[in-house]
Amino acid sequence: MPKIVFTNDNTEVEVAEGTTILEAALENNIIINNDCDGNIICGSCLVWIDDGIDRLSPVSAEESELLLQMENYLPYRSRLACQARVQGDVNVAIPD
Repeated sequence: MPKIVFTNDNTEVEVAEGTTILEAALENNIIINNDCDGNIICGSCLVWIDDGIDRLSPVSAEESELLLQMENYLPYRSRLACQARVQGDVNVAIPD
């Protein structure tokens, strides 16, 4: 099973492949903002991928459009936690 390391506090969780980063966080009491409840409307669940960006599901056109509008967007490193499905081990940082 893939592992997610939330690098802010070095918490490691094991998840089923296909789980979103947001689902994994919520199931493990890790706080990620999600004002729209994962409906890809608000962008509040922006996270940075420190390692393993290639082990996440591809970015959809809708997610890409929203990411480009985000203040904390980092090209080739930012994802929306509600959309990024884990396909292998990843390290995730949650912006302040």
